[in-house]
Amino acid sequence: MHRKPWPWRKAKASDTAGNQCVEVQWTGRSVLVRDSARPHYPHLAFHPTVWQGFLNTLHHTDGAPRS
Repeated sequence: MHRKPWPWRKAKASDTAGNQCVEVQWTGRSVLVRDSARPHYPHLAFHPTVWQGFLNTLHHTDGAPRS
């Protein structure tokens, strides 16, 4: 994941009203995640390998909640 940095991107799965959205940004060193309704609040930062592991988990599950 050594691509050029990119601006904040909104999740495709956001609700149509734009109220429940997550935005993600690649800084060139880490992945940042924030609540789009509160962009000035603190955000979460992830190492690229941790973020990739998260994405891999999403792609290999059915999305159903786990008990």
